[in-house]
Amino acid sequence: MYHPYLLIQPEVQQALAEAKPVVALESTIISHGMPYPRNVQTALEVEQVIRDGGAVPATIAILDGKLCVGLNSDQLEKLGKSGHSVWKVSLRDMPYVLSQNLMGATTVAATMRIASMAGIRVFVTGGIGGVHRGAEDSMDISADLTEMAQTSVSVVSAGVKSILDIGRTLEYLETLGIPVVTFGQDSFPSFYSSSSGFHSPLRLDSAMEIASMMKAKWEMGLNGSVLVANPVPSEFEVKPEEIEKHILKALDDANQSGIRGKEVTPFLLKTIAENTGGESLDANIALVKNNAVLGAAISKAFSGLRSSPL
Repeated sequence: MYHPYLLIQPEVQQALAEAKPVVALESTIISHGMPYPRNVQTALEVEQVIRDGGAVPATIAILDGKLCVGLNSDQLEKLGKSGHSVWKVSLRDMPYVLSQNLMGATTVAATMRIASMAGIRVFVTGGIGGVHRGAEDSMDISADLTEMAQTSVSVVSAGVKSILDIGRTLEYLETLGIPVVTFGQDSFPSFYSSSSGFHSPLRLDSAMEIASMMKAKWEMGLNGSVLVANPVPSEFEVKPEEIEKHILKALDDANQSGIRGKEVTPFLLKTIAENTGGESLDANIALVKNNAVLGAAISKAFSGLRSSPL
């Protein structure tokens, strides 16, 4: 029996009941990650990529006091048009947004939790949050990491957002016992770029190998996520030294403007997109679609491996 706060779209509910592949998608990328109308267009295109890969997409958001698993086109449009007036919801915000019947776009952490409640095991996003630059002073570490330590949903991303401290994030993931596997290469990617300069802890070269690793982990009773890092396609990547220049400028702008907390990441992404003439936004869209391809393949492979409830 599903949780009373869950509202699962019929198509998604049927797929889950029949143990068919389902892929969760976050909604913060719609409200806070891209400008309208490109955000809605991208959301619909990503959902179609997942369908083309043989899985059912389930975009997650909080609407009218419900944890919605699967959105229709009108709901996606509303989220996209509302933009930053929508609550950016992480775990700490969920009870407030639900109880106040507010519209909320879910972050990686919140999306993972809701996906897990619904029984979804694979989640596709752009990049995960992590240890922020200067965290030794600010203590700014994303709830994405602590949620990944306890919630058994695999996350397919283009690595850690390059605006963060990637090295410290990888160290913290190791401390939390979260397997980090890069798809098809030895170098760990950095969101806009295929390489971060850090060696990936693990490497696997097929969706089936990743699905088998997930099954082994969870059947051993090792709760928590598997982070699957999928490099951005080479034709869309931005050179690390170029993006770093824009990141440093955006960080300085954020500091000068007094921007803190959960508003930092949307501000940085928007500023970098403006300063790169949209090149970073193009890379962002390309990597999300690329992740959707891999996520659908992993979900399909995992669905085939599930011979018993986990």
